[in-house]
Amino acid sequence: GLEELRGAFEPVPGYLDAAGLGLPPRGTADALRAAVDDWQAGRAVPSVYDEAVERCRAVYARLVDAAPGNVAVGSQVSALVGLVAVNLPEGSEVLTVHGEFTSVLFPLLVQAERPDRRVRVRQVPADRLLQEVRPGTDLVAFSLVQSSDGRVLPGERIAEAARSVGALTLCDTSQAVGWLPVRAEEYDVTVCGAYKWLCAPRGVAFLTVRDPAAAWLRPHCAGWYAGRSVWDSVYGPQMDLAPDARRFDVSPAWLAWAGAVPALELFAATDPQAVHAYDVGLADELRAGLGLPAAGRAMVSLPDPQGTVRGALTAAGCRTAGRAGGVRLSFHVWNDSEDVRRALEAIETAR
Repeated sequence: GLEELRGAFEPVPGYLDAAGLGLPPRGTADALRAAVDDWQAGRAVPSVYDEAVERCRAVYARLVDAAPGNVAVGSQVSALVGLVAVNLPEGSEVLTVHGEFTSVLFPLLVQAERPDRRVRVRQVPADRLLQEVRPGTDLVAFSLVQSSDGRVLPGERIAEAARSVGALTLCDTSQAVGWLPVRAEEYDVTVCGAYKWLCAPRGVAFLTVRDPAAAWLRPHCAGWYAGRSVWDSVYGPQMDLAPDARRFDVSPAWLAWAGAVPALELFAATDPQAVHAYDVGLADELRAGLGLPAAGRAMVSLPDPQGTVRGALTAAGCRTAGRAGGVRLSFHVWNDSEDVRRALEAIETAR
């Protein structure tokens, strides 16, 4: 349950930056240390790492309500988005958010720069994305939760609008999964970096894909790990790729996946609605203390063009992030009302 999940983390008073870098639970830190010790002692066995990858795939599938066969493993969001971008048909129109996180935006703009591809990227304000889906749009690419300020976009409505005009959806859930319940099957493709709200080591990322996108995407990064039988795919000359989403797998950074297992399993064993209510409750507690209305999201973004508010928070022992001319505070399961009080007192000194 929630209390078991909360108790799995070492207390770090004032750490309000899950949106930047999640803290590892004790089990993850222990697993990483054990993996390094085994590596150093010559006990590391690749097949054991493979078991960790498959456990992570299955657990992540449960977390986002997807079939395990629709989940691929990767390392970084930009690489997974790049896989989609390079597959865009010539002349495609892509709709995305103005000011979108660049791991989503840049792979698309790279394709738009190629004169032979004639890909058009149309950027609109986040609060206009739903209304701007139109006939002629081929792909709608967006982060479900915006990194800059924590806004939650109406993902299911955007996906429905895209389907109505024959467009596919690419949804980055990196700032959502772990505190906001997500159904990956609502979207054609999702990507997720697990080192934020899921508290896994950096280098663990996931892609989910369903038809018709699964039939349209070509696995441009295919290597031995994308083979139907991984350890029978390390040499040519023939290629036999996995028939499901594993054909989009890239060779994993083994130690990271060993550490990811305990973190993902902790979140999968906890009611996501309970995590959501807890995180949002703390964020709205801070907002109430500042005289702001509840927003129903785990992040609080405050204007801070000179960095004075963030400076006061840092001086008070709070770890936050400076984003888009503001200071971003993100609340997760290791936080409590004492963190809210500490932040409120620091913010008041900067006003």
